[in-house]
Amino acid sequence: MKFLLALLIFIISIQKLFSQDIQTLDKRQDSIHASDNPSVSPEEYSRLPYKRLIVPAAFISYGVASLSSKSLKDLNESTRFEISEHRPDHIRLDNYTQFAPGVLVYGLNAIGVEGKHNLRDRSIIYGTSLLLTSAITFPVKHMVKEERPDGSDRLSFPSGHTATAFASAQFMFREYKDTNFLLGISGYSFAVFTGIYRMLNNKHWLGDVVGGAGVGILSTELSYWMYPKINHLLSGKNNNGQTMIMPYYQKGNTGIGFVKNF
Repeated sequence: MKFLLALLIFIISIQKLFSQDIQTLDKRQDSIHASDNPSVSPEEYSRLPYKRLIVPAAFISYGVASLSSKSLKDLNESTRFEISEHRPDHIRLDNYTQFAPGVLVYGLNAIGVEGKHNLRDRSIIYGTSLLLTSAITFPVKHMVKEERPDGSDRLSFPSGHTATAFASAQFMFREYKDTNFLLGISGYSFAVFTGIYRMLNNKHWLGDVVGGAGVGILSTELSYWMYPKINHLLSGKNNNGQTMIMPYYQKGNTGIGFVKNF
């Protein structure tokens, strides 16, 4: 648990360090998109800033290394032993906290605390993030086939719940980092809580959780990068059309709903 708290502090520190540079780049990209400046190449607008990939790449690398490194496997075991001494009755809060930051974004907007994007745009971004998270997580689980700590199956790496939680937390951060940094980073507390409880429920190793965190952050960063292209495809030539994309969670299943009026 100490490791995950240190992980939370590390994420916040890195996000604070890069926040000013990324904010400047975001404003420049928004200006380019709004003015449709022909002197700027499409490649310059669509370039994914490498700094945004540092944190998820580090987490994913750690998770992958934990699958074979003896020292990291020992850390997995020692963390599991430490957590087992404080394990409460089996709970399922992690099934809900994984979506808490995303729900908060919609709730805050509903009461007038506006984020960076409107309802339609943020729904496209968040829906894309959840789709990318699932598209990465599930195939990797079946390829790696790491056994869970409780021995229930061999789909442990990476943690899907943690990936979704950090995708949601990164979404909240990106929506509020420019207007309220403290509010933006608050979603990470739910993400770390989710990761801890996946281990408390004996469903994941520490390496699974760290790797899942990286997948989630990466998915959200990719969704923001892909958004202008997706928005262009959805808008098409008919500007009078209306599009609605909403993420949903029902009986353990996640996905997005899509409606387009022509």
